[in-house]
Amino acid sequence: MDHHQYRQALAVEHAGSELPFAAEEFDRRLARARDAMQRQGLDALLLCQAADIFYLCGYHTFEVSVHAALVVTPSRTLLQVASIETGPAVVTARVDEVVGYRWEALDEVIDPLADALADSHDIGIDGSSSGLRFGLMRHLQGRLGGDRFHDRAGGLMASLRLVKSDAELDCLTRSAKMTSLGLARAIEVVEPGVTDNQVAAVGAQVMLEAGSEFFSLAPIVTSGSRSGIIHVNHKRRGIASGDAVFLEFGAVWQRYTAPTMRTVVVGPISDEMRLAADLCVEMEARMCEAMTPGTPFEDVARLADAILAPHRERFFHSGVYGYAVGAQFPPSWVEGTGFLAAGQTTPLARNMVFHLPLCLRLPGGFGIGLSNTVRVTDRGAMRLTDHDMALVHRP
Repeated sequence: MDHHQYRQALAVEHAGSELPFAAEEFDRRLARARDAMQRQGLDALLLCQAADIFYLCGYHTFEVSVHAALVVTPSRTLLQVASIETGPAVVTARVDEVVGYRWEALDEVIDPLADALADSHDIGIDGSSSGLRFGLMRHLQGRLGGDRFHDRAGGLMASLRLVKSDAELDCLTRSAKMTSLGLARAIEVVEPGVTDNQVAAVGAQVMLEAGSEFFSLAPIVTSGSRSGIIHVNHKRRGIASGDAVFLEFGAVWQRYTAPTMRTVVVGPISDEMRLAADLCVEMEARMCEAMTPGTPFEDVARLADAILAPHRERFFHSGVYGYAVGAQFPPSWVEGTGFLAAGQTTPLARNMVFHLPLCLRLPGGFGIGLSNTVRVTDRGAMRLTDHDMALVHRP
């Protein structure tokens, strides 16, 4: 059978069998999206980012490198996937129509999308989306006219996804529990002679056994001077006395991730290590106190930056003191909808969720990372993860 017959056969018994939320959750999301479209003068959305598609219809797969698209109009939703993604489309998505194209025949992509958008005159796209291919847009603009497309979908979807529903908060809470289990067990095996790979493997196994889906970002473990290098990962290095061992894990429940950073020091803790840890603790406390509804993102970042300022010449920090987390796919758990950083004027709202990546790195020396994922409440940010922000010491 071809992929069309396969889809029809699967749908008889399995249509919607792995929908990640109740239908009512997706109905609410879609209604909010259509209201936002109307306010922005859009009569269609063309979404190609995996997390945006998931948010509105539930479709998810581990193969996010191939083209997929969701078309949303005031009356209809259409999901387009490659033939190899027919199964996930049938079992995980809540849409009016699924259309496929042969994986090896990208020329089959354009006609169905052009037909679905033919009656739409103001189509929202996300021009910054990694999923929106240049060739796709070139052909669609050639068929429909470039003046129909407006780069507004990114902001529209961010505004919808930033504030989490009760169902989403439940997923993040479940992720946090699995993340904590993985970190606790991984920390237990940290000692001289053990490799960073072994520590990561133990943490990954525990999170997977606890129920995690495939990770949006693999467990991160670095030690010694490598812990002072941002965004490197385990690479068969043995842990030695005097090392700081940096761990950052994030388990996944229904694609939602609540990350946490922890740090173990093997052997003596230097004064600089203690200073870095104390700064992280102080920054988190001050930020969480200030994270109340209505406070601009940049104001929270400014408070953390002021604490770090006297030590900025010594330690490296990225300048992003928090980023929104929620549903996401490889290669990152960063939602991309909001950042606690300079120049970000969006106001906080109740039930926004952020990871606060407080990690200070001394080049050539160490990295100390202590973090939690937090939820914005009327009384400030409350932890969803359970890290006490303390260094773990292995004498």
